[in-house]
Amino acid sequence: MGIPADNTFKEEATMKRLSGLDAAFLSGETTTMHNHVCGVFVFDTSTVPGGYSFGRIKDLIQNRLQLLPPFRRRIVNVPFGLHLPIWIEDPDFDLDYHIRRASLPAPGSDKELQEFAAQVVEQPLDLTKPLWEMYVVEGLQDNMIALITKTHHAAIDGVSGAELAAQILDLSNEIRILPEESPPWKPDRVPNDLELIAYGVSSLLKHPPSLLKLGKDTIEAVINVAQRNRSLAVAPPPAPFKAPKVKFNGAISPHRKVAFAQVSLDNVKFVKNTFGGTVNDVILTICGSALRTYLLKHKDLPEEPLVAMIPISVRSESERGTLGNKVSMMLVSLETNVTDPIQRLKSISEKTRHAKEQHNAIGADVLTNWFEFAAPAVFARAARLISSTKLFNRLKPAFNVTISNVPGPNFALYSAGARMVAMYPLGPIVEGVGLNITIMSYIGTMFIGIQADRALVPDVELIAAFLEESLIDLVKAAERKQRGLPARARSYPRPKRPGIKSAIAIKETKRKKA
Repeated sequence: MGIPADNTFKEEATMKRLSGLDAAFLSGETTTMHNHVCGVFVFDTSTVPGGYSFGRIKDLIQNRLQLLPPFRRRIVNVPFGLHLPIWIEDPDFDLDYHIRRASLPAPGSDKELQEFAAQVVEQPLDLTKPLWEMYVVEGLQDNMIALITKTHHAAIDGVSGAELAAQILDLSNEIRILPEESPPWKPDRVPNDLELIAYGVSSLLKHPPSLLKLGKDTIEAVINVAQRNRSLAVAPPPAPFKAPKVKFNGAISPHRKVAFAQVSLDNVKFVKNTFGGTVNDVILTICGSALRTYLLKHKDLPEEPLVAMIPISVRSESERGTLGNKVSMMLVSLETNVTDPIQRLKSISEKTRHAKEQHNAIGADVLTNWFEFAAPAVFARAARLISSTKLFNRLKPAFNVTISNVPGPNFALYSAGARMVAMYPLGPIVEGVGLNITIMSYIGTMFIGIQADRALVPDVELIAAFLEESLIDLVKAAERKQRGLPARARSYPRPKRPGIKSAIAIKETKRKKA
């Protein structure tokens, strides 16, 4: 997460239509699948000049609205779903509706914060209002507060969401006040149905040439991939709907659970430098190890490896500071059928490289451009049908888990004078895939937010603990290799001896001492 050089988003015309991918996130919303992204930001209020107050946070957001375009925009749908929806500047915008004050019950620990965050993420946004909410959460231990943000995926992806969050953050505890907005913000008139239909028809008439070009690009991409995969000495990357079905794959409910974990970025880099690969390869490895351990515990580990969906930003340098979704995806094997974690890392590193090469062979825009031609009404009916029939209780999932890693800053940030000490991103879960693991780095720590379906993964805190333990095992193996000893890592946690604390208990003990 970085602060754009001019600290503002690029000016965009009002009455801007959503892209096909943005609209897909909107029309894919159901009573069980809520397509918003969340962040849990923890702040130390002892750094606030003059002391913390809720009013200061609210005043800050009011002052920064000029840097936060989606906060005052709402969706207007084209009648009959004839074409993609549009954004307008909301004539009924009410900041008090969007900023909410809450307090945790005692003792205000991570446990209570995770439970409250789960309650926030499981509630859908009101799609008739600007698509965001912010909760100022008081009552945390040690004079801490948390900001929980919730923004619809129709407005942002991981990168643009991080850039948006940066607009309410500063480089010091000095509370920076922006000059009054110039020119002043003006709401739009809501267009009538006739105007929207005329807009939809005129836009549809422009589609045929674009559709012909997309068809040609798609055929070329299929040929490129087929030729490439025939020449590979290893198996090609996983295909959709070929993943094994495990306990966190199935029809999802409206209810969520949330868990947090933390790992050292230096430790991740130490493992990478010792055994090879990239930071992302190490992250995927510890995720694979943690999920293998979790499924072994539940006697649900399949013979075939789990498959992760990895969102990939295709945002060009010229598109930095713009909103919406500029994201593609690739499928990667987590090698959960490999017993040795070190070998798992080497195998993931190789297969991820092949997956990236295949993604490049397809082209960044080919997959996402097809969404431009998907009728929102048809997409919405299909999503509701899948949800209401619980189709994924009978079908294999498209993939097993979503894993996303968003780089963050390596310097301290503040909001309303309070120093940020932790930031846990929470990506959405989708039908058939009841688990999302999202990582964001900040001043030497990789903060991991896990969102899961409450029915499919009732003990999600175990996955958080296994993630931390998996990295510890790899670090110990790397240290052994550095000393010239055989590099070994546990393939499955040994039974705990009496008196040996779990990773969760160790973390809680360290927190209390601090």
